[in-house]
Parts: sequence; C-alpha cells; structure tokens
Amino acid sequence: MSSSELPISDAVRADLEVVKRGCDELIVESEFAQKLARSHQTGTPLRIKLGLDPTAPDIHLGHTVVLNKMRQLQDLGHVVIFLIGDFTSTIGDPSGRDTTRPPLTRDEIQFNAQTYYEQASLVLDPDKTEVCYNSKWCDELGTRGLIQLASRYTVARMLERDDFTKRYQQHLPIAIHEFIYPLLQGYDSVQLKADLELGGTDQKFNLLVGRELQKEYGQEPQCIMTMPLLEGLDGHEKMSKSRGNYIGVTEAPGSMFGKIMSISDELMWRYYELLSFRSLAEIQKLRDEIADGRNPRDVKVELALELVARFHSPQLAQKALEGFEAQFRRGEMPEDMPEVTLTGAPKNIVHILRESGLVSSGSEGQRSIAQRAVRVDGQRIEDRTLELEAGTYILQVGKRRFARVTLDT
Repeated sequence: MSSSELPISDAVRADLEVVKRGCDELIVESEFAQKLARSHQTGTPLRIKLGLDPTAPDIHLGHTVVLNKMRQLQDLGHVVIFLIGDFTSTIGDPSGRDTTRPPLTRDEIQFNAQTYYEQASLVLDPDKTEVCYNSKWCDELGTRGLIQLASRYTVARMLERDDFTKRYQQHLPIAIHEFIYPLLQGYDSVQLKADLELGGTDQKFNLLVGRELQKEYGQEPQCIMTMPLLEGLDGHEKMSKSRGNYIGVTEAPGSMFGKIMSISDELMWRYYELLSFRSLAEIQKLRDEIADGRNPRDVKVELALELVARFHSPQLAQKALEGFEAQFRRGEMPEDMPEVTLTGAPKNIVHILRESGLVSSGSEGQRSIAQRAVRVDGQRIEDRTLELEAGTYILQVGKRRFARVTLDT
C-alpha cells in the first residue's frame, strides 16, 4: 500500500459489496474503494451521476435496474445526481445504433423529462436526489467552447467505439454531430465533478469519455459502473416496449403481477438479483428452500408482491394476488381488464386483436389463433377469417391478456 492510499475497513468492504451487487463491471474497483474510504474518513458523500435522455415518457422495469443501484447508493449516504439530458436529447445518442438516431424537439423533451422523473421517483428518494439539466452548461458552452472541448479528444479514439467502427467499415454514414454526443456526456461529468457514473453496458464508451475528459480538466477521474440490460418476459431479448416484452412501472397492479408470474423459474432469479431489495443472503435462502422442495411459484409470488407494492402499494399488491388466484386457479375473469371501443363492425378478429392491443401485430394475432390461444367470450377461436358483429365481447389471448371490446359500426 502506497503512502497516499487509505486502509480499506470492514465498513468500506461492506459498502463495496452492496455497490457491486448485480453490476456488470466496475472501473476501476481499487479506485472506487479509495473513494469510499475517503468518504468514510471525511464524512463527505460521493457524487453519483446518472444521465438519462428522456427519449420516451414512460419507463419499465429494465430502466429501474440502474435506478435501484442509485437508491442503494442513496441509502449508503451518497449524493445522487439525476441528470436530465435535455440538451443532448436534441442531438440523439448513437449508442448501439447502426443508423443515425433522430433528435427530439424541446417540447417532446420537456414532456418526457417530467413524466420520466415522476416515475423514477417511485424508486429514488426524491428528498435525496439532486436534479440537473445539462442545458444549463451546454447552452453556455458556445461555438468556441465546443471547439475547445472537441480538441481534447481524437477521431481515432472516437472510432474505437464499436458501433462507429462497424458503420465506418460498412461505409454507413456517421454524422459529425454524433461525435459531439459522447463529448458532451463526458463534459457533464466535468461540470458535476462526478465520483461515479452509472449506465447500462451499452453506455460504457460514453462513460469512459467522461473519465478521460475529467483528467484533461485536472479533476480526479470518475469511476464507472455498468449495469446489465434486463431480459424481458421472453427471457432472451432485452426488455423493450418495441419488442412487447416489458413491464411498465405504471402498469395496473393486476397486469404487473400477472406478467411477473409469467416469467420462467430460471429468469426469476435474474429479476431477484437486479430488481429485488432483498439481501443476497435472503435470496440464497429462497434458493435453498426451493432445493428442499418449496414450490418455485410461491417464491415468484413473493417477488411479484414486492415489486407491485413498490410501484403501487402493499394493499394493491395483495389485491393483485387475490385477482391472480381467482383468474388462474378458479378460472374467473379479471375485474380490471382494459376496456376498448373500436369501430368498423363487422370486423376481422385479427384486426380486433391488434387494434385492442392484445397483440402487437397482425402476424402475432394469426399465430395466436393458429396456436389456439385466442378466446372470444370464453370460446376458443380457430378461424382467423372470423368477422365479429357490433356488440361487446371479452377477448382473451393466452392465459393473462384480456380486454373488454365494444365494437361499433
């Protein structure tokens, strides 16, 4: 140990274990241990940054993986900075893209940012969260400042980024403004004097730019923590609205409960590790109980109750459980199914399924009918050319998707 290094106490090690839980990578762990040790010694909290571009108004459980880690850091006494990229959203983050990402308008950004923060506050402690907008310093940067910032990073290093490299090799266009995005994200860290920045694994390059720019500006470089991308309900693709495999944090309690119960027993442990606030020891105890013969379904119920209670209330979680039991054990219809009104009767069943939101596409509707997974008023449908007349119907796809559809002429 060098003379400048602080000893790592048991308390620091305990904090480090909490911080590392479920993370994909911590860069550099030894540096972060020193930051924690200094914080313990001086009583000065670390500054933890999470930058989010409000590209959509709603968030799902996949987004909360990073938010959960921020909450854990809040509970350890550190300052959490929820940075809204209202300026960088007007550029468009190229991370993980093989095409240029379209920018958002200021009105779209303002609307999304407000809704996004309200939903994030279901996880974060609002009283312990510092909210910032990067337009505060990016607007003031100006052309001269932006050129000076750009001089601190090279094109060669920018092309080390995987998605840029692929597009360059495939002769696909890379707009100059896409190079500016990671520079400005890194400049956010300079302005905030961040000690640790969090992001998904797809954000690693951008986070590293911030670390390098802090060195250029004479600051102690931030450490970086990347969090894994949560798999969706299918257990394969990452959770995404566009893939239809997501659980929204503002979904109805019954819908959220049912979706959690639909995941596989194997995927359940992934959700426990990344979403549950239970300790690793408690989770291991649940594993041991299943090994000793406990039904995995009962353990999944505990996870569903925890998550529904977090985003709604314990009372609504219990009601969701009762509704789930009634629906799946006694064959009753859910009380809180969505109600949809459509026009155009008589109307094809596939179109009705798609327009009511029970399937994401016509092909999925046809596939569900072929798999004998569609019911109308309890009767199984096998004819994809079926036309429904005007009236009100209970539609069901699979075991957990219901809608009360009123069809008008």
